[in-house]
Amino acid sequence: MKLTGIHHLTAVTADAPGNHAFYTQSLGLRLVKKTVNQDDVSAYHLFYADGKASPGTDITFFDWPVERERRGTHSISQTALRVNGEKALQWWKDRFGALDIRSEAIVERDGRLSLDFEDFEGQRLSLVDDGGQGEAHPWERSPVPVEYQIRGLGPIRISVPKLERTARVLTEAMDMRAVREYRVGDTPVHVFAMGEGGPAAELHVAVEPGLPPARPGAGGVHHVAFRTPNEQTYQECWERLQSLRAPSSGPVDRYYFQSLYFREPNGILFEIATDGPGFATDEPMEKLGERLALPPFLEPRRAEIEAGLKPL
Repeated sequence: MKLTGIHHLTAVTADAPGNHAFYTQSLGLRLVKKTVNQDDVSAYHLFYADGKASPGTDITFFDWPVERERRGTHSISQTALRVNGEKALQWWKDRFGALDIRSEAIVERDGRLSLDFEDFEGQRLSLVDDGGQGEAHPWERSPVPVEYQIRGLGPIRISVPKLERTARVLTEAMDMRAVREYRVGDTPVHVFAMGEGGPAAELHVAVEPGLPPARPGAGGVHHVAFRTPNEQTYQECWERLQSLRAPSSGPVDRYYFQSLYFREPNGILFEIATDGPGFATDEPMEKLGERLALPPFLEPRRAEIEAGLKPL
């Protein structure tokens, strides 16, 4: 599979207005698409990203009226967001203190400075110094100064009780590379890289056999998506899964990108998504996220869908 990095991560909120306020005002991200879950149109699907809605920068949320997640293994356990430099991390540490956002000390982990924090529903997040690696597209209307803005996603950490079966899928089916190991306390974490590697293209696998299985809910993560450049490489990914007889969704057209869903051996949901066509397909770039956007097959139901959604 030609996977180049993290495409997006989709989590769960039970409070869409509070979620919108936190990610746009506290974190300074841009709401680049306000749409609905295409499989459950009663729920918002909110996409927050950089100034140009670049693939690899989206943290997204389904809005479901559910209880909080019960933490455990068989889950996606931490989402990292990239910033540039120790000075940026210190700025964010001060900002979190001023906004009464729960955060930990700045520490070095896996050779990078990191600042762990949580949103108001207990979503486990971390800011990671990526050293300015790769492109950045700031949002000019963000409340966060350009030099401190979040640059994108990665790495993503998952929790499994045993490594072997997951590692086999990552390396043999998905063509990731096992590159190193580190520890968080007593927990071993194995790093798997895609494409050119680096924090935007890493999946970190924590082995935690002593934890119970997680129970999904608000503050938890629904799935993680990996980037593939175009429809040709996407088709090759689909053919690869078929050749391995791996159960999957088959190709799914999400209008803004093409998707393919499957579960790794511990039940964690993975998605492969194309970089394009992108979120400016049905809205001008300068007006992304300002209105409810619906793919063409849902447009005839707009009045019904809008009536079932809470205002943000």
